[in-house]
Amino acid sequence: MRVFRLPLLVLLLLLPVSSPWKSSMEELFGKMASRRAPASVQEEAAKGVLERLLPAHLSSFRFEIDSKGICGESICFRISNIDNSSRDAAEILIEGTTAVELSSGLHWYLKYWTGAHISWDKTGGVQIASVPSPGSLPRVDAQSVKVERPVPWNYYQNVVTSSYSFVWWDWKRWEKEIDWMALQGVNLPLAFTGQEAIWQKGFNVSSEDLYGFFGGPAFLAWSRMGNLHGWGGPLSQNWLDQQLKLQKRILSHMVELGMTPVLPSFSGNVPAVFRKLFSTANITRLGDWNTVDGDPRWCCTYLLGPSDPLFVEVGKAFIKQQIKEYGDVTDIYNCDTFNENSPPTNDPTYISSLGAAVYEAMSKGNKDAVWLMQNLNNEALVEDSKSYVKANHEKVPTCAVCRQTFRLVKALHGHLRSHPNQGYKGVVLLLNIAKKEII
Repeated sequence: MRVFRLPLLVLLLLLPVSSPWKSSMEELFGKMASRRAPASVQEEAAKGVLERLLPAHLSSFRFEIDSKGICGESICFRISNIDNSSRDAAEILIEGTTAVELSSGLHWYLKYWTGAHISWDKTGGVQIASVPSPGSLPRVDAQSVKVERPVPWNYYQNVVTSSYSFVWWDWKRWEKEIDWMALQGVNLPLAFTGQEAIWQKGFNVSSEDLYGFFGGPAFLAWSRMGNLHGWGGPLSQNWLDQQLKLQKRILSHMVELGMTPVLPSFSGNVPAVFRKLFSTANITRLGDWNTVDGDPRWCCTYLLGPSDPLFVEVGKAFIKQQIKEYGDVTDIYNCDTFNENSPPTNDPTYISSLGAAVYEAMSKGNKDAVWLMQNLNNEALVEDSKSYVKANHEKVPTCAVCRQTFRLVKALHGHLRSHPNQGYKGVVLLLNIAKKEII
């Protein structure tokens, strides 16, 4: 049997093996594993991916969630030959830790044994003409091939991709994308669809008072980040309800494939009406952003102060509303503070109090919450990004933040070099860029 280790292409968790974080992270991995769909559900989900990709070959592959311990402590898939003379019988067995491993094992086999290509439509799309007919699939070398993950999670998307094209997708297009995620080995995807309907319920204010808060579909990412408000809106109630319904299908498909969705959380951005409803609350008006030029229809957004008790109350309500709508599907939540904008002050005390409030709100809504932060800071913060990140996480419990932070650069030009076995669970270095370092 040949054993491969997948090259590390994406930074997931920067976690020193000798760190006290290790036991906490292992506990997290175990808890998330316990949330996965039953093995039979995951096997059927992987078969669904195969059927949508190669319907004629549905009986050519057999999928089994690993129950024999072939992966040991690692996450892996194993591809084996099945000896059978019948044309309609399974020829290839794929075993794996989750349905993501089963699907990525299928992709691995199709790529390296049949010459197939599976990517986004704009980068070649699905090219499977080279796959032989059922009954004629090539056998793998040495009877079986085992492939291990170098890191537990492969993360996908960033907080603005939803406003590039995702927002226009219907369920069939989302199903295709989630299938693609599984085939590529993605198991930690952002799941941001439908959050406006959750905010509507969490804020507990009238639809009319939110008309000028939510951006239009193409601008939701920047509305969510607190860069502008109302641009391209308002959103109809029908649209809000439809997106929430779509999100439930998205999460269901992710979970049945063994993925861990990453849901949004509260960063402090609130509707203008909060100033009237909570007249004593500490609410600050942020500055202009890009082309909105101070126009009150779009600018400027309002930030609830982290020291105000209302901050934790709103953040807690949002997390609990998601759990009520979606069920107990994840402990991992994204919150990027000051994404493409500047805080009211760079005082480390303020930044620390914000980080503490963000996490307290998460943990009050879900006691096992983990904060995942990508963090595309405003350029004004770049030169002092180390102290900013340190301050932001200073009052957050160790391992509540899974640090995966790269230093911000204007363009990621250069090469990726992986170091999966040098004291870390997984690290990617960006080469040939200014001030390269991992924080």
